[in-house]
Amino acid sequence: MSNLVVVHTTAGAMQAEIIKGLLESVGIPARLSQESVGSVYGFTVGAMGLVDILVPEEHTAQAQEVLAAYERGELELEESEDEEDTPDSLR
Repeated sequence: MSNLVVVHTTAGAMQAEIIKGLLESVGIPARLSQESVGSVYGFTVGAMGLVDILVPEEHTAQAQEVLAAYERGELELEESEDEEDTPDSLR
């Protein structure tokens, strides 16, 4: 088993879940780590609200590239066949 490396830290689990999903969508396995008290009470501020996003060491460079593109706003969602029939007002 490879070592896990922190590639990003967020304030709160919601943003962490979004980033975890982004990484997993491009084939990078990711895990979240937060102080247990912070996750139980849903803290989003302070040290107990911080959530680390971890990836296997061998995926660190790719994860950092994906996160940098995300922060620059360069990622777009691809339209699926179902979305092509959805009116623009509902997208």
